[in-house]
Amino acid sequence: MNASKRNSLAAICSLALFALPAAFAGHDGEKAFKKMDSDGDGKVTRTEHAAGAQQMFTKCDTNSDGIVTAAEMDAAMAAKDDKHDKHDKKGKHHRTSADKIREIDSNNDGQLTLAEHNAGAEKMFAKMDKNGDGALSEDECEEGHKEMKKH
Repeated sequence: MNASKRNSLAAICSLALFALPAAFAGHDGEKAFKKMDSDGDGKVTRTEHAAGAQQMFTKCDTNSDGIVTAAEMDAAMAAKDDKHDKHDKKGKHHRTSADKIREIDSNNDGQLTLAEHNAGAEKMFAKMDKNGDGALSEDECEEGHKEMKKH
């Protein structure tokens, strides 16, 4: 996978799976997966994933104007206690919210509309659905999160 595709995947993961990343980092992964798996069938369907992405967008859009800015994303991440510093404990550079937005901001205005966010979430779902069955297993979600953390 080339650097551009990896960066896009990381950005989409960061946005589309906002409700899952911190939880999948530790023992709460199963709890986060079950929350997104709204019908309890052991998989996250495209519809459930889209609903989770919609919920994340709504939480980030603090002023309810239908647009998420880097400042709103930073505030949402801080509220979730996610690390959003520019460097982690190992000194690895983390991309800013503005960098993440830039990856799926189709009109290059530095903000995300719901349509842009939904398109990014759909692309992420398709990348994570390794077996192409239209649903994400817990393993596929965990693997997607691991991939996101690499970049």
